[in-house]
Amino acid sequence: MEKKLLNIGFGNTVVAERVVSIVSPNSSPMKRLKDEARNERHLVDATQGRRTRAIIIMDSNHIVLSAIQFETISQRFEDLKTESDGR
Repeated sequence: MEKKLLNIGFGNTVVAERVVSIVSPNSSPMKRLKDEARNERHLVDATQGRRTRAIIIMDSNHIVLSAIQFETISQRFEDLKTESDGR
């Protein structure tokens, strides 16, 4: 079984089928979610020291931070889904 990897920027990938949601980090609930994940040690920072532009929520309760715009990651995710459906 082949797993599709979603490029989240700067050489980092996540398994696409494990992604629950891709959201903007700007709202208060998302900031709270990020802080809670950090406290529970479920936060993965893949920003390479850059500003967080997307939050990726995984089915494992991990929160992944990315420096790539959430619109860009969402489009990449949709492209992977379309590619899989076309097979």
